[in-house]
Amino acid sequence: MKRHESLSTSQIKESNGFDEVSGVAPASESIPLNDTEMCCPGTSRPSWDDYFISIANQVASRSTCTRRHIGALVVRDKRILATGYNNVPSGLEHCTSKGCLRDELGIPSGERHELCRGIHAEQNAVVQAAKYGIAIDGASMYTTTQPCILCAKIMINAGIKEIVFAGKYPDDLSRAMLEEAGISLRQIALSSTHSTGAVAAKANSACTP
Repeated sequence: MKRHESLSTSQIKESNGFDEVSGVAPASESIPLNDTEMCCPGTSRPSWDDYFISIANQVASRSTCTRRHIGALVVRDKRILATGYNNVPSGLEHCTSKGCLRDELGIPSGERHELCRGIHAEQNAVVQAAKYGIAIDGASMYTTTQPCILCAKIMINAGIKEIVFAGKYPDDLSRAMLEEAGISLRQIALSSTHSTGAVAAKANSACTP
């Protein structure tokens, strides 16, 4: 019998660090959930905030909006529940080929949100969770840009308890309503070191149309 065939089950567990049935690491060996704790000293392992905001930045690269690329994640207990990026509804022609309705009408960014063929990233994330029956009450929203008033009202009613964003957006009413609802707002930098997308400049500018 070859050497690798004679290993006992306990030896297999010890050698690979995973349960041979479930394929996951034992709970006692899971990565700590503390943002500041590093399991690999001396490395540039990102914090959880950097990790999630960089993924949101990558999600934004799927957008076909001709003005802004925005990405969003719904996260709870360090797990991603849903993602979204600003785009037209499913099955419709993309703005990159059809053209921007807002440009045609001469609507400035940040005004008349209803006159747009697209759906905002945060809205799409909430819609995706609802479509697939995923509860997001008490979750956090990571988004590449501070939410507009439309997204803010949706997130309040969806039960989002925290919003972590990278780029600022001048919407005083949005911020006021989120604060009144008791939702935490935190701005963090979109680290170029851990950014996984090539849309940081767009994501950090202004809100989706």
